Parts: sequence; C-alpha cells; structure tokens
Amino acid sequence: MAKCLSSICAVNHVVKNNNFLYGIIAVPARRALEREKIDSLEKLSDYSEQEIMNLHGFGRNTMQKLKSHMKEHHVSFKS
Repeated sequence: MAKCLSSICAVNHVVKNNNFLYGIIAVPARRALEREKIDSLEKLSDYSEQEIMNLHGFGRNTMQKLKSHMKEHHVSFKS
C-alpha cells in the first residue's frame, strides 16, 4: 500500500518555487495571493487592504503580519 500512496503523491504533489512571503503568512493566504497572480510586494501595493481581506485565507492576524512586513519594506496598500 505504501508504494501505491507514494505513486499518488508523486503525481499529485507539485512543488512550485514561489517563496513570496514564505514564513511571513500562512499557506492558505499565500495560495490566495498566488491565485490572484500577486507574487511581489509591488503587485500587492496595487490592491486595497479590503480587497486582500476579502480573499479566502486572510484574517486579522494574517493581515497584521502582512502589513508589518510591508511596512518594513516601505510598501503600503493603495488607498
């Protein structure tokens, strides 16, 4: 059975080399940004805070972490 499961994992597990915000916010929030084709802080700054909060995977805690990271890099959401 283990051989079968490893085959399934090998087929279904796709590793992308996207380290954008790795270690800053949780995986569900990073996936939500990925679905929107947001892969840099510059692209993120084209969105309002409310637009990002409406994405699945974003809550107050994630938003606070994201805003703190953006502030460190002198980037902010659009008004």
